[in-house]
Amino acid sequence: MIPAPFSYFAPDTLEEALSLLGEYGESAKILAGGQSLLPLMAFRLVRPEVLVDLGGIEALSRYELAGGRLTIGSMVTHRTIELDHRITSRCDMLREALDVLGHVAIRNVGTVGGSLAHADPAGEWLAVALALDGRIMVTGPRGNRDVAADGFATGWMTSCLSPDEIVTGVRLDMPGPGTGSAFEEVARRHGDFAVVGVAARVSVEGEAVTGARIALAGAASTPIRAHRAEALLTGTTLSGPDLDAACEAAASETDPVADLHGSVEYKRRLARVLTRRAVSRAYRRASAPA
Repeated sequence: MIPAPFSYFAPDTLEEALSLLGEYGESAKILAGGQSLLPLMAFRLVRPEVLVDLGGIEALSRYELAGGRLTIGSMVTHRTIELDHRITSRCDMLREALDVLGHVAIRNVGTVGGSLAHADPAGEWLAVALALDGRIMVTGPRGNRDVAADGFATGWMTSCLSPDEIVTGVRLDMPGPGTGSAFEEVARRHGDFAVVGVAARVSVEGEAVTGARIALAGAASTPIRAHRAEALLTGTTLSGPDLDAACEAAASETDPVADLHGSVEYKRRLARVLTRRAVSRAYRRASAPA
């Protein structure tokens, strides 16, 4: 299908992009890879009068791994991160999440910032950001702000962004010594949207869990943290009853919607099973010799 007519701008600077958003207001949409927006436009589910393409803003295509923190500009593609062994060798969760994020053709063009701003409850990047204590960098006419990943998505495919603000990047805390991570997902086919996904980060001292973060995608109207499950894991050695209780808690914290992909109970069962797999693998990785 053919999109409705629109005007196209390709600014060279962030300041110019913000000026365009200020001029055209809610009739403008940001183009940040377009792997979600362009199909919606083709079916005329959205009809922006103006597209502001961020692809020419070189500063947004940079990323840096410094110490224990990964900073990714919003226009960095999924594939760029996937192919950087320095990063994926430090964080198994990222490697596993990127492997199931769409197909290679999607990952070659789709961007980290575009995925975050789209705020799909089944999206892998926001779940990963939740598990890695991420902070999303936002710029607008009132200046810069960092938004905790926990508070970024506010509802189904909606976020705390104002129409005149732009996601400029994300900062993630990478797992250090004694910490393991993992990502599990079930989709109808490889590359499809997740029915349910789980990102887990587990820190271990000796055999005891000293901290855990569990994020679920596709299990509510936004990606969510399983706070009760995290608390139940902390201080345990991941024995059978401890893990059972945490997985039950993770499933109970979900609020899925029944659809063509499965019933509410099916999705809660997936949350339970995938939490077990992701947490167990993250624990093994945290406990393995360096």
